[in-house]
Amino acid sequence: MNTIAMKFPGRRQHKHYFPVENKTPLTNKVNSEPKLARSYIVGIDQILVDIEAKVDDEFLTEFSLKRGMSQVITDEVTHRLYQRLKDEQLINYEFAGGTIGNTMHNYSVLADDRSVLLGVMSKNMQVGDYAYRFVSNTSSRVDLNYLQPVDGPIGRCFTLIDDTGERTFAINAGLINKLKPESIDESLISNAAALVISSYLMRTEEGDTMTQATLKAVECANKAGVPVVLTLGTKFLIEKEPEFWRKFVKDHVNILAMNEDEAQAITGITDPLKAADACLDWVDLVICTAGPEGLFMAGYVDEQHKRATEYPLLSGAIADFNRYEYSRPMLLKDCVNPVRIYTHTAPYMGGPDNIKNTNGAGDAALAAVLHDLSANVYHKMNVDDSSKHLQPAMTYSSLSQISKYANRVSFEILMQHSPRLSRGLPEREDSLEQAYWAL
Repeated sequence: MNTIAMKFPGRRQHKHYFPVENKTPLTNKVNSEPKLARSYIVGIDQILVDIEAKVDDEFLTEFSLKRGMSQVITDEVTHRLYQRLKDEQLINYEFAGGTIGNTMHNYSVLADDRSVLLGVMSKNMQVGDYAYRFVSNTSSRVDLNYLQPVDGPIGRCFTLIDDTGERTFAINAGLINKLKPESIDESLISNAAALVISSYLMRTEEGDTMTQATLKAVECANKAGVPVVLTLGTKFLIEKEPEFWRKFVKDHVNILAMNEDEAQAITGITDPLKAADACLDWVDLVICTAGPEGLFMAGYVDEQHKRATEYPLLSGAIADFNRYEYSRPMLLKDCVNPVRIYTHTAPYMGGPDNIKNTNGAGDAALAAVLHDLSANVYHKMNVDDSSKHLQPAMTYSSLSQISKYANRVSFEILMQHSPRLSRGLPEREDSLEQAYWAL
């Protein structure tokens, strides 16, 4: 595998990418360990544990759960539900979860570097409880020092899978929505490479403070020019208030991540490529996963920096849409003569023979995109005079390259039960030719 998007901002082999072997004029010795500035990303999440179990329709009916939907359940129902699953040995797996928690973990595994997670965490933690499971299953590279302590439980999300493979989500919030605005460190946000949030943070009840805390962080990021990344989370939430989400995205978001169902909910367009194109009216970069169709991405580049693809031109809802997929995406405001660019990547190796889990595949794809974005910030911080930065690009790699990387990472999740990576990608893969990673 020969792709620089997978090499940094972690400490691994950075000598191949930075001029760190120059001899110092005083000692005439090689300075092999320079002190490099570090980049990081910040994410806000409802801290919870995912519990996956196989159930039948009667089980869903017993607990008044609507098949295929995401629903909030009370503490009493949560206790009965969990006990029933335990008694009948229906639980397959218990993992640290949360869409942004998954993304931060996967980013830190890929980048081998720091990310920061904001949210709440139980003040009193015991071995084996939900809070313990979350912390013990999160990468040590994820900085949890900014979590707000609370006197009570974190959240629990039950993923109940029936015989057809349909997933029904039952969520007990615990105290996950009690993050206070005063717990948001403005300097932490303003110095980050990106701020990552989800639509779930806006689904709160009266008395909760999560939404206010999130809006404070978003306002801080907007003011500091830090890209705001929004993952749409679930179509059921978006289709309730599509106008609200369109306005919020247009006013505050730079990068939008979604699947084809969420894309339809916010745009009203079924075709994922056309939906991604429509979202460019509001944001600078779009990531749309489309199941067996693969991954679509859309963005902007200035006319003078566009690069034509060397692959055959593809036509779908947009003719020859991948013509400039070798371009590096830019913020629209940095483009004098903006050109819309698109790319598509088919499922890696045709997709897994046996998909074990789709939960978290989109989070993994987003983590790969964030890795490349952070790599660009990292490189600029340390090699500002590089010709790479004559173009004010958002990312280090081309749109095509990022899409391949994101697609490859999501494949790892599809092959396992956990929504989180346990290791980074291999340095080389015999199944891939070098040409796969060509820019």
